[in-house]
Amino acid sequence: MRLRTVLATLTAGLAAAATLTAAGPANAHPATSKATNTATSTATNTTTSNACSPAVSLDSFSDALDKTTFDGTFVGNFSALAPDRDGSLAALSDRSSLFGLDAESLAPKSVVPLADESGAALDSEGLAIDRDGTRLITSETEPSIRRYSRDGKILDRLPVPSSLLVAPAGRATSNQTFEGLTLLPGGRTLLASMEYAISGDSTGIVRFQTWQRQHGRFALSAQYAYRTDSGLGVPEVQALSDGRLLVLERGFTVGVGNTVRLYLADPRHATDTGGVANLTGQDGVRLVKKTLLADIVNCPSLGATAKQPQPNPLLDNIEGMVITGRAKGRLEVLLVSDDNQNAAQTTRFYRLRVRL
Repeated sequence: MRLRTVLATLTAGLAAAATLTAAGPANAHPATSKATNTATSTATNTTTSNACSPAVSLDSFSDALDKTTFDGTFVGNFSALAPDRDGSLAALSDRSSLFGLDAESLAPKSVVPLADESGAALDSEGLAIDRDGTRLITSETEPSIRRYSRDGKILDRLPVPSSLLVAPAGRATSNQTFEGLTLLPGGRTLLASMEYAISGDSTGIVRFQTWQRQHGRFALSAQYAYRTDSGLGVPEVQALSDGRLLVLERGFTVGVGNTVRLYLADPRHATDTGGVANLTGQDGVRLVKKTLLADIVNCPSLGATAKQPQPNPLLDNIEGMVITGRAKGRLEVLLVSDDNQNAAQTTRFYRLRVRL
């Protein structure tokens, strides 16, 4: 998500009734620190120094790509990650660029420009790679979901419920729409998460929209409601093999810093809210259940430094997430922060191990 301001109250001991924003001015300058820091991970013992919680531990972080360029394109503004068919990682910039990264070193290997049907730039936020290698990419502007070929050509566009469109066409607020995108097990169902509530819904209740593959195309399907912690939005979701989801929640308090929490969520018994005009906490609507896995503020800093106030210098504007594998009974999860091409923020990758 690009520069935005919303009013909310952050929990977990942060300042109340504070102004939330995802970024400061977009005036990037070269950074001098290009570090990779690691900690020894013990898969069966979460009381080690790299534990963030009983379920989550931090293996390492890397600032190596911060304020760099590749093939004439600024490397940063990352909003989403996805495993590609060739074993590399795709990293989506919200400034209409899709990078290919080496899965181990994270070094850029390629970059493809993106645009809408008229050639205009996108506010590209969510990414999923289909089984045939095509790229499903959201833009917060309308919002929209388009299918792109590997070389950045538009193949088609998915339908979006009218209520989720940005006002006046719908009830959503600009820059608060489709942030997360993931394909569920089997690849037949696509799920997109709104970042914040739409007009008429209670603050903190966000809608998760799904599409079902029919005759080779995605058609609108069920919708679910998810309640965020006070003042936080949803920048990313990732599907697990059993249909549950990893959900990131994120916010920012001026003068204090970021809040980023990782949740395990289960939409499998939630109410289909596609026909519910206003979500206000009414009886009969089962929300997506969620369980806190970790508040990232509790992770070890591993020597990280911050360019602006943070409750933990490790924290930044974490916005992208992908499951990269399994090791010793845990998920390997990679997070990335969106630096907004801002001198006060950092493009930082985080390698986590998550036990469910």
